[in-house]
Amino acid sequence: MSEVSGKAVDPTDIHVGDWVDRWLPRWAAPYARLARLDRPIGTWLLLFPGWWGIALAGPRWPDPWLMLLFAIGAVVMRGAGCTLNDIADREFDGQVARTRLRPIPSGRVSVKQAAIFMAAQLAIGAAILFILNRASIILGVAVLGLIATYPYMKRITYWPQLFLGLNFNWGALIGWTAVTGRLAWPPVLLYLGGICWTLGYDTIYAHQDKEDDARIGVKSSALALGDNTRPYLYTFYAAAAALWLAAGIAAHLRTGFLILLPYVGMLLYRQAQGVALDDPADCLRNFRANRIVGWTMLAAIVAGHFV
Repeated sequence: MSEVSGKAVDPTDIHVGDWVDRWLPRWAAPYARLARLDRPIGTWLLLFPGWWGIALAGPRWPDPWLMLLFAIGAVVMRGAGCTLNDIADREFDGQVARTRLRPIPSGRVSVKQAAIFMAAQLAIGAAILFILNRASIILGVAVLGLIATYPYMKRITYWPQLFLGLNFNWGALIGWTAVTGRLAWPPVLLYLGGICWTLGYDTIYAHQDKEDDARIGVKSSALALGDNTRPYLYTFYAAAAALWLAAGIAAHLRTGFLILLPYVGMLLYRQAQGVALDDPADCLRNFRANRIVGWTMLAAIVAGHFV
């Protein structure tokens, strides 16, 4: 427990009494929490690179049908990834204040039930993927290896955030190919910029758990960088903005993109400058602020086709 204004604050990320508990049947609530439906920021962060890839491919407004398919895909694939993560981390999660009440360590869902739920989500994701063209299907199958190995990276490297970036930004490649049918330099540059973005925001996120992680032997970039984190945040975010600029130039985006991209950079700069890395609540707030970054970047790409 931590103290805020003299009151004890429970650090768990399960908010008892929220909409999941109020609106869903009792049997469904733990599955919604396994899929992180109660915390949609991760879905947004997975979705935005895919939407960016669709928008970058142009030629004008993003295809609304593709945008919808990618939105559904992001929900189920993020849910499947989180379910796999919870299965893999069930022993660790019970020892961490923030995660101890998640469905598996709390006993509300068994490992077998979680595995069946994960398979159902993957089946929906596969059904969506096979609507797309051949190039997108190949890329969608290729990323499965990254998805399967990511939950175990925190055991072997201090940079699981890099592997999360490789996973979460893959949609930039698939979004482009879903429109064009082939890869090119613009989505690759967009993807690399997204990886740098993820290195920044997920390092901020990891600072929430750094004390528990150090105690139980889990690795993260927050532990690797420690008190030197802030200069690296500036570096990660500057690299992201530079690579996104290069992606826009390679895709022949116009002035609208060049007008709005500096605002994206400003949002990232303010995060790196202002986040209180020893305050878990502020880390979470700044992590969630990346939804605004995602929307602004999407607006910049769309504007680049018109202005």
